[in-house]
Amino acid sequence: MTPEGLRTFCLSFNDAVEDLPFNPETSVFKVAGKMFALSALGGRPLTVNLKCDPDLAVQLRAAHPEIVPGYHMNKRHWNTVTADGDLPDDRLRELIEDSYDLVVAGLPRALRLRLDRS
Repeated sequence: MTPEGLRTFCLSFNDAVEDLPFNPETSVFKVAGKMFALSALGGRPLTVNLKCDPDLAVQLRAAHPEIVPGYHMNKRHWNTVTADGDLPDDRLRELIEDSYDLVVAGLPRALRLRLDRS
């Protein structure tokens, strides 16, 4: 996946926005003010931090060497995924969507319902 492809996919979700709160090189993708992805889009290799169910996070790390505990994140709930082509783009898109869905699931009910209708 390319950096622009990653940005485009992250912004394709309902109410997703890109923010640069840390520095101009680090994109943070949020829904309702909550982060679901973080990436230095200019970094080589391209990596992205994604929220993940803790049990699934352990399984993914065991099955894929390109998935490791989240860099500078709560390692129980976040993975860092290297998007250099070893992990199929379809799988990476699933992981991004799962991260978005986890964040949305934690939002107040009224906000979740509004996002469902967007």
